[in-house]
Order: sequence, then structure tokens, then C-alpha cells
Amino acid sequence: MSQDLIYMALALEEAKKCVPTPTAFCVGAVIVLPKDAQGNTTDKDIIISTGYSRELPGNTHAEQCSLDKLADNTRPPPKSAVIYTTMEPCSERLSGNVPCVDRIIGSGIFKSVKVGVIEPDTFIRNNVGKQKLDAAGIQYVLVSGLEKECLEVATSGH
Repeated sequence: MSQDLIYMALALEEAKKCVPTPTAFCVGAVIVLPKDAQGNTTDKDIIISTGYSRELPGNTHAEQCSLDKLADNTRPPPKSAVIYTTMEPCSERLSGNVPCVDRIIGSGIFKSVKVGVIEPDTFIRNNVGKQKLDAAGIQYVLVSGLEKECLEVATSGH
């Protein structure tokens, strides 16, 4: 199994912690600091944060939760991190919260966003997250292999 599938499977386990609801997706996220972004300190990737939808108060999304938990950490912010998310980060929030793609870009810590499944048109049509990430110079990768599982968990309350 590839490293991308291993981390996506971990993000999927996070997504399974969500309480299903008919008005939102159940999504999981894992933030990884790759070994090549750590200098010579280690020969292994390090998982530095995880999150799932509605884990924290305030109608939070998985990416937001993982970033908020990372911000609470005392270590310095990473550079060149990778976020694995079971569903494409949102580009619009109906709740008025900052969209996840804007949070990812604004954090300044990511070199790559790896996605399990593209967001369906269920709540927001025409998610432009990929375009925003491309414009910001952040790599967008659709990880093949767990799309069915990611979508099943995401829509479990629908």
C-alpha cells in the first residue's frame, strides 16, 4: 500500500468518528510533516495533527479542526506539510465560517493537499478549491483507491 493510501486510510478513520447528519458531510483530515521537510532530524514522516468534521465546537470542518489543534501545539509551525483529507476542501461555507481551502492557503504551511474524493454538488455547486490551491502554488492530488469508502462515510447521514 502506498504512503498516500496509508495516510488517506487514517483520514478515513478520523471521518468515521463524525456523528452523521443530513445537512453536512463526515470528513477526516490528517496533517503530515514529510521526512524530507524535516531536515535531517528523522527518517520518518510525522503525523502532526488530525481532525474530523464537527470535532470542535462551531460547525467545524475536518481541515479546520486539524489546523486549530495544530495551532494549539507549542512547537513552531511546520513548513512544507501535507494535508490528507477524505473530501476536497470546501471553497464556500454556507455557515459563514472561513472556507477550508482559504484556511489551508492562509496557514502558509502546506506544499500539498491530498484528497480522497471530489466534493459532490450536494451543498455547494462548483467547488473552486482546486483552482484556488493551484493559484496559490499548492499541489492538489486526488489519491486513487479509497474513493468509494470516502464517499460512503461522507454521506452516511444523508
